[in-house]
Amino acid sequence: MMVTFVSQREKNALKKTRRVLDAFANRIGDNTWQTVITEEGLLTVKKMLRQTASKNTAVSCHWIRSRARSQLLWVVGKKDKFNAQGYVPVNTTRKNLLTSDSENDWQYLPLIKALVAVAALLHDWGKATKLFQDKLNPKKKVFKGDPIRHEWISLLLLHALVSLTKSKSDADWLTCFSQGEINEEQLKSKIQQPPPHPFAELPPMAKLVAWLIVSHHRLPLPKSENCRDYLSEHAKSLDALLARVSQQWSYENRYDEAEYQQRVDDCFVFPKGLLSQSQPWIRQLKKWSKRLLDHQQTAEKIIEDGSYRVVISHARLCLMLGDHLFSSEKEKNLKWQGALDLHPNTYIDPQTQQRSFKQKLDEHLVGVAQKALDAAHLLPAFEQELPSAGNLKRLSQASPKDFKWQDKAIKKIHQWRKVNDETKKYGCFVVNLASTGCGKTFANAKVMRALSNDGKSLRCILALGLRTLTLQTGDEYRKRIFGASNHEEKQKSKRELAVLIGSRAVMELHQQNIIDQEKNSYESSGSASKELLLEEELDTDFDSDIDCDIPERMLTTILKQERDKQFLYAPLLT
Repeated sequence: MMVTFVSQREKNALKKTRRVLDAFANRIGDNTWQTVITEEGLLTVKKMLRQTASKNTAVSCHWIRSRARSQLLWVVGKKDKFNAQGYVPVNTTRKNLLTSDSENDWQYLPLIKALVAVAALLHDWGKATKLFQDKLNPKKKVFKGDPIRHEWISLLLLHALVSLTKSKSDADWLTCFSQGEINEEQLKSKIQQPPPHPFAELPPMAKLVAWLIVSHHRLPLPKSENCRDYLSEHAKSLDALLARVSQQWSYENRYDEAEYQQRVDDCFVFPKGLLSQSQPWIRQLKKWSKRLLDHQQTAEKIIEDGSYRVVISHARLCLMLGDHLFSSEKEKNLKWQGALDLHPNTYIDPQTQQRSFKQKLDEHLVGVAQKALDAAHLLPAFEQELPSAGNLKRLSQASPKDFKWQDKAIKKIHQWRKVNDETKKYGCFVVNLASTGCGKTFANAKVMRALSNDGKSLRCILALGLRTLTLQTGDEYRKRIFGASNHEEKQKSKRELAVLIGSRAVMELHQQNIIDQEKNSYESSGSASKELLLEEELDTDFDSDIDCDIPERMLTTILKQERDKQFLYAPLLT
């Protein structure tokens, strides 16, 4: 195949492009190359370009199909340097924007950030107890489970502070924090009489912060039979739901009642204080408490209309990611200014195998808050920057005669979107109802492509109720969307589509059936060496060197294996 490469790289990035493309193609201009190359060679060029990519990368590849026609195959780097056909803009216009479209769409993002920051600064407050500090102390070697989880102690400290204000309004306790007023002696005294259901006594925003604190490791699901209704969907409000959560959930080590009674008192003793002497912690708490107070009306609105669910889910995601990221840092921060002798974690030296303190507690709370805010800032990027599959000609082609209803549906969608601009902002709800064999599976892909922002790309998840149906759907998409009819084309299609099921055994059985069928075909044609030997649980071969502006440093604790990256980045997932 004959191809042409066009580079729109900027600054010093052009040198890296030239080194790669000069090795594979003839330079026919300052930023243009042309050559005859195999498909395998083209994939190698694409991979090498991605490995040398920077933020200024922009390289397109065009396949010369005939004297009068060429086809854009792919773009590595900044896709906005080319249009859908691979053409380069020659004129520009300017428009003043107060904020980007993505930030405008995320109207609750400032509230999410404020909730995340305040919850992060308080999430491990309960680790200041005597019991927890003794447990971490390498000299004491106490490794028993906590009688009461530290998240619950953090919640009780927040409840105690709210109770001291003697008000049912969020303004009072947030004002205390925003002014840096924490009376430790009163807090220590108040927490000695914890209520059985502290959530029930908190004002609205305090409930949201408390929920993030309690659930930042795991959801508080009661184990006893008398709390079974907690798991149902019948709670009439957030208040009714949280009122069911009691201290019973937090019991870690109550198999021995005598030992529990002996150790539980240390969960309410704070010999080294409650962080009010830490200036870095107080400074951040004042800043973000004031910002959360500014969003009081918005918080009350989302609780009233039920949208708190999506807000709190995003906030919890950011808090957990920030906690994982900062806790995973290997080196100590020797420049930390805090002087408190409180610690949240320990680590084992790989050389001496000795356990020692890793971070200071106030350092951990401030660090987690910053990492969690970084994650919250990236939320709009997950909506726009993840890779999508383009140039899917089979989805744009007319359907066969018996399936013309698919084209009629797509035409209706395009017409509807032209007169309903709000669909891009709010999305839509579609029901695809047809008999077996009418082409619903392929139609779903066409519909999702038509509903994309540009109407020509595809990024979606197809969730099915049966494992075997999931595998069959993946095979059908490979054949019909990506045109995977032979081994080489199947490998190429697997870079765009991932198939995930819960059972490795079912996956292997399905693949063995395919191998048996193809084995007969290969043997009959004298090509038995082409037998597929695929054993991945996640059925994909997506290239991890993807074009995505989301920095992977924020996802290091989640994307631990290639399998994780494939799951996140594959444009089409069944």
